[in-house]
Amino acid sequence: MKNILIKSLLVLFLYFPTYSTNAQDMTPEQVVQKSMEGYNNRDINAFMAVMDANVSVHNFSDGEITIQGAATCEEVYSELFKASPNLNSKILTRTVFGNKIIDHEYITGRNSSDQAIELVLIYEVKNEKIAKITVLRK
Repeated sequence: MKNILIKSLLVLFLYFPTYSTNAQDMTPEQVVQKSMEGYNNRDINAFMAVMDANVSVHNFSDGEITIQGAATCEEVYSELFKASPNLNSKILTRTVFGNKIIDHEYITGRNSSDQAIELVLIYEVKNEKIAKITVLRK
């Protein structure tokens, strides 16, 4: 009887996939949400915690890369956070499409401006990090 139980357990482990129960595993949407929370709190450490070392930011219209790498990203956003004490982004719509998150954002307080801007951002998430951001401007 003991051998049958052991063989049954071996079959379960060998032939059925195992799933991680690690509480730290995040979905792509959770990764982007964590980034958004860091952005709205102007917390550069929280914001960068979910950025890939090779993160890139692209303009949609011309494909130009405006930010390449985590160091540049941290530098750009640190300056933005310092210059924007009232910075806030509100998600108007969010679409989850596999590892891509598409947010239509309404941003206020950018560089202390009273003028709001709307952007659509496409985040590409790999291994619980944001690898690429494509920015669409009106």
